[in-house]
Amino acid sequence: MNMYDITVPAPDGAASLVRIGAIMGEAGISLEGGGMWGDVAHYLVAEGDAAVQALESAGIRGARQQPTVVVPLDADVPGALSRMMTRLVDAGVNLVAQYSDHDNRKVLIVDDPDAARAALA
Repeated sequence: MNMYDITVPAPDGAASLVRIGAIMGEAGISLEGGGMWGDVAHYLVAEGDAAVQALESAGIRGARQQPTVVVPLDADVPGALSRMMTRLVDAGVNLVAQYSDHDNRKVLIVDDPDAARAALA
């Protein structure tokens, strides 16, 4: 299943997340991982187009979706993240953002998802 990162402006911190969460809930869209950094929230969803449309319909402007690469990571093994990132660097893949999902997998937003998948296969 393809998964998408939605990037959403969140200028009001927790109040923004209340609104985003309510909009996604009303649209029946599950947030499978993500977080907020500064004034931007990132969430992993299965329905990227529907999520952006729901946010725009509710008046939230500037939301966008992008494909992700979701891969397992042995988080309890020291150095696992470094080894994963080295493979991306060696393949010339630019990492834009990364976070974990609810299944303890790494969610990678990269400039070339196909190259990232090949590097991490």
